[in-house]
Amino acid sequence: MLLRSEYTDMPSSFDIIVIGGGLVGGAIAWGAANAGASTALIDEGDLAFRAARGNFGLVWVQSKGAGMPPYAHWTRRSADLWPGLAATLLETTGTDVALQQPGGLAFCLSEAEFAQRAALVARMHSESGNAGTRMLQRSEVRAMVPGLGDSVVGAAFCPRDGHASPLQSLRALHTGIVNKSGTYLPGRTVDAIEPGPRGFTVRCGGEHFTAAKLVIAAGLGSRALAPMVGLDMPVSPLRGQILVTERLRHLLDHPTHVMRQTHEGSVMLGDSQEDVGFDTSTSTKVIGEIAARNVRVLPALADARIVRIWGALRVMSPDGFPIYDQSTRYPGAFAATCHSGVTLAGAHALALAPAILAGTLPDTLAAFSASRFAAPEGAP
Repeated sequence: MLLRSEYTDMPSSFDIIVIGGGLVGGAIAWGAANAGASTALIDEGDLAFRAARGNFGLVWVQSKGAGMPPYAHWTRRSADLWPGLAATLLETTGTDVALQQPGGLAFCLSEAEFAQRAALVARMHSESGNAGTRMLQRSEVRAMVPGLGDSVVGAAFCPRDGHASPLQSLRALHTGIVNKSGTYLPGRTVDAIEPGPRGFTVRCGGEHFTAAKLVIAAGLGSRALAPMVGLDMPVSPLRGQILVTERLRHLLDHPTHVMRQTHEGSVMLGDSQEDVGFDTSTSTKVIGEIAARNVRVLPALADARIVRIWGALRVMSPDGFPIYDQSTRYPGAFAATCHSGVTLAGAHALALAPAILAGTLPDTLAAFSASRFAAPEGAP
């Protein structure tokens, strides 16, 4: 496939420029191009700490938004939009993102874990309304997972949960942008963003690109870029380690928050949370803990060969919730980040992108402004 960036007559002026070619930036850029805007996606590529490379691939609803109802509602909206996005990507790019939404399980390996999860479900129901999540006793879980281990006492189940391939999703979004006459600009590092009376100039080495609107969705790189347009993106890395098994016989119909069987048959295991800066290495201790817990859930995994292990960095705000903002100093400049790039891709592509093109973030996203992290006036 010939990318627009390879054309000799490549444009340099656009309606909107999105900086950051991961799942967040890719979804927003696709949404803008799909809506008819001339769109450029600037992507540093795999030189960046690309979270999409290590994304677990969940479209997860049941535990998102405790303590922040707008996040719960935003997540549910995205899960509901995902089937339409997946179908459109398949039709327009030929890429199947392997979306499945059979409902997800959160296994509990003790009565204490079961009680804790039940309390979370009840809290979210009270705060954010009923997402359909319910607690299942062991007998109900075993009917859904025939090879269930003896340690599992029950689980939480949400019918809106699912999973998709992060890499196929990323490929489909990039291809879809090009197919919608967007311009994909890979291998470019943004050196400067210059606001002007008619929009923004983005400089990458000796190149420059201009647009009336700008979105900074560069993951961990957003922290340095956002202040150039009067925004604050206080993001930091949080490492997660993932194991992937060889392809196995069918074991699991439902994704879980720490394990899922892909459409290819391999099983992904993960969900460590480690504050180690920008270190993407792996450790035998954490890998062993991940494997041991999941073998208690599915004993059949004990004989599976591990074919790949990696560490990757989540993009985390101070409270773990997304950040969406428009600059008050330079209207038309927006910033977006989250650690749930797959889960929120539906909303980013089909709800956030049109709002950005219209020039105003909806009131429902006001709670996600980075201003929530500012010290109260008069505080020391």
